[in-house]
Amino acid sequence: MPYHFLEVAITPNVRQAQAEMGADQIWLGEHHCASDSFTESELAFIAARDSFYIASVSETDWPYVQHRGGPQGFLKAVDNKTLAFADYRGNRQYISTGNFVANDRACLFLVDYPRRARLKIYMHVETLALDADPALTDLVFDAGYRAKAERILRLRLEAFDWNCPQHITPRYTEGEVEKAVTPLRERLGQLESENTELRARLAAALGEK
Repeated sequence: MPYHFLEVAITPNVRQAQAEMGADQIWLGEHHCASDSFTESELAFIAARDSFYIASVSETDWPYVQHRGGPQGFLKAVDNKTLAFADYRGNRQYISTGNFVANDRACLFLVDYPRRARLKIYMHVETLALDADPALTDLVFDAGYRAKAERILRLRLEAFDWNCPQHITPRYTEGEVEKAVTPLRERLGQLESENTELRARLAAALGEK
C-alpha cells in the first residue's frame, strides 16, 4: 500500500521545496510502508513514554505546539488505531483545547532521547468529559498521579512515521540515571566492604607479630 504518512505530509508546496533542494527524486513514486495501524513496535514505544509534544492549528491558521506529560505510559493504546490520555491541568490557557474545537487534526512527536528515536503521528482528536466513557476513564486515569485531570482526549490514527536519529542529543531522566548508577553503587559497596575486611585482617596479622 502507498505510504499514507507521505500522502498526508507532502503537499504541492512541499514538492516544490524538495525540488528546490534537489530532494524531489528521493520521494517520488510509491514507498510501500504501512502506517495506518500501530504494530507492537509502536505500541511498546508509546507505552514507554512519559511525555510527548502535540501540535494543533487554530481557526486563524496559527500552529501551536504543547508539551504533555504524566506517568510513564499515560498515553494509552485503546486499540491499534486509537490512543487516549487524561489531559491534566496546566497553565489554564487552553490553547490546544480550543484549537481542537475548530480543527481536530493533530501531530504528535514522541522522543526516546537515550536511544535517539522519535515517532511522529498524525491523528484526529476528540475531546471527552471525564464521565463520558467510564471504561475509557478507567483506562487512562492514574489514581497515584498527583495532578488534576480535566478531560480525556481520544486520538484516532491517520498515519505515523519513524524519524531518523540525526541531531537527537541523548538525555536521561533522573530515574534512568538512577537505574544506570545503582549497579555501580552496589559494586562500590561490595568493594568497600571487602577492603574493610582486608584491612582488618592485615591489622590482625600485624598485631600478632
